[in-house]
Amino acid sequence: MIEVMGLTKYYGQLAAIEDVTFSVDEGEVIGFLGPNGAGKTTTMRILAGFSPASRGKAVVAGYDIGQRPLEVKRRVGYLPENVPLYREMLVSRFLDYVADVKAVPSRERRGEVGRVMERCGLEHMAKRIIGNLSKGYRQRVGLAQALIGNPPVLILDEPTVGLDPRQIVEIRQMIKDLGEDHTVLLSTHILPEVTMVCERVVIVNGGRVVAQDSLDSLAKGGETTYDVAVDAPEEQVSAVLKTEPKVVSFTSHGGGRYEVKGAPDCDLGTVLSGALAGLGLRELRAHTHTLEDVFIGVVSSEAAAGEHEKGGGA
Repeated sequence: MIEVMGLTKYYGQLAAIEDVTFSVDEGEVIGFLGPNGAGKTTTMRILAGFSPASRGKAVVAGYDIGQRPLEVKRRVGYLPENVPLYREMLVSRFLDYVADVKAVPSRERRGEVGRVMERCGLEHMAKRIIGNLSKGYRQRVGLAQALIGNPPVLILDEPTVGLDPRQIVEIRQMIKDLGEDHTVLLSTHILPEVTMVCERVVIVNGGRVVAQDSLDSLAKGGETTYDVAVDAPEEQVSAVLKTEPKVVSFTSHGGGRYEVKGAPDCDLGTVLSGALAGLGLRELRAHTHTLEDVFIGVVSSEAAAGEHEKGGGA
């Protein structure tokens, strides 16, 4: 549904994004993550047809954004971080105006406005002035305008920014429900939001894609870490762990407790069970990697690599 290949955008001599490549299948809800200034908004503006790419190609809903931008815009519902609302208009009038702009036939416009208001919980706000609404309800109006015309693709940039916890829960559930009928690309800096809503993530940093995979695969990737408790003396345990080829490193925390790291994708639990079985093994517990662990690890590694290159390291 979305295919991005080598997408690059320059502002003068500065590359906001460079060689960005990823894909989103039909019906997927993808988290688009990265620190501030990573290039998320630039990428999403290009995919929504609001900004041209300097280089590369993007195909959305079967149309090349560079060659058929109007066809792409007809098939994309875009919610930017700063929602473009006419604050002096009534909710229903504003949505009717958006339907007109999106070329919804006049005979269908009333029904379409009613549909998106119902979907976004706005029926009782239809005759309210947008400027008098709470931040949460203004965000709902923003989602409603993105849904006008029932586009197959939704691009949502920080849809819960500035909301209180209750409003975040409400908008998050709405996005999750929308994923049943739409392909969704969701940018957010709230990582728990991604784990609750998304199936897969694309992480960008410094204008480049640095990781992309399912949440489960990212959590399982990299080194495996176990907490271990053993009754045998430390020198005996250390001797065993040092000779085990699948053990990358280990740290003693005293009292027979150790933190052991294994090679990527190895079954470290089975390895340690066998190696320490005769040493009074009394605890073997795997560390679980959260999305936050993965995100910080990937971004920190990329930042360190960048500093190393700047310093002329080999």
